[in-house]
Amino acid sequence: MKQLTVNLPGREYDILIGRGLLPQAGERVKAVLPRARKLAVVTDSNVSPLYSAAVLASLAAAGFDCRLFVVPAGEESKNPSQLTRLWEGFMDFGLTRTDGVIALGGGVVGDLAGFAAATILRGVALVQIPTTLLSQVDSSVGGKVAVDLAHGKNLAGAFYQPRLVLMDPDTLDTLPLPVFMAGMAEVVKYGCIWNGEFFDFLAARPDRGALMGEIEHILYTCCEIKRQVVMKDELDTGLRMILNFGHTLGHAYELAGRYVEWSHGEAVAAGMCAAARLGVRLGVTPADVPGRIEDACAALGLPTAIPCSMEDYAAAIGLDKKGAGADITLILLDSIGRAVPHKMPRKQLLDLLEDTL
Repeated sequence: MKQLTVNLPGREYDILIGRGLLPQAGERVKAVLPRARKLAVVTDSNVSPLYSAAVLASLAAAGFDCRLFVVPAGEESKNPSQLTRLWEGFMDFGLTRTDGVIALGGGVVGDLAGFAAATILRGVALVQIPTTLLSQVDSSVGGKVAVDLAHGKNLAGAFYQPRLVLMDPDTLDTLPLPVFMAGMAEVVKYGCIWNGEFFDFLAARPDRGALMGEIEHILYTCCEIKRQVVMKDELDTGLRMILNFGHTLGHAYELAGRYVEWSHGEAVAAGMCAAARLGVRLGVTPADVPGRIEDACAALGLPTAIPCSMEDYAAAIGLDKKGAGADITLILLDSIGRAVPHKMPRKQLLDLLEDTL
């Protein structure tokens, strides 16, 4: 088992990574929530048949009174209606401020259950048990929780750190190949923004078997990078912005596909490729970088470009949370392994997109 500790002012929590950790959920949660009696376990309709029984049994064996809350799988569940349903369900269950919420699933479950935990009774303990590659390397760590609004993704949310993140790589064995590879987009992102040697390591292992053979190292490396970034900038006002490399344009591609045609990971892959090409045009990114990123994404079966109208670009850029007034901060690369924020007028970015992409 590998372990990382996220140290923040006045609190800290561990990230545990290891095969076979899921059946140990009860004892691990008991160690961090010794006063809790009740646990609301939130999962989705895909994950529940696979893993909820084992987690519930382990929690019950540790003495917890648990109730399972299952939401429909998919981004559509990350909405205020489902949030209200969880709030009311938690109250029916008798949850108190010394109890907790377990998020068992991918990014949608983690964001939704996390926001529910952050807001019910003004905040109860949260434990993240991510079961997808994307959620293990990204969304379960760092405390961003949210729901979507009609205007766009993740527009209502909070920063709310978990008490524990428990990730078992064995859960990745049940992921369909496209879902696994979509998660790899976020993995490649970490190599792009922070560690060029890690990028090369990944590029040399473009198939699932080779990646799973090194999966604990991959998860640890990604979480270690995110840990360092979050500890320096918990509230996303400076350095943490680099974690959004590929996301500004990726959100436009998700919008272009109406959040159905392209997964988040696929959209981020194309967004990274597009951002690299824009970086070359702006004189920030070396000319060879776009090709290297495109080759890495293509080898993983990820898209390197997605059709997008200027209307969708404008809508996504207008809602981007890295914007301030008429300006936006686009994350670019000045090399593989080093990301730099580039502040520019939104109109300049839209003009450049129209001319370049």
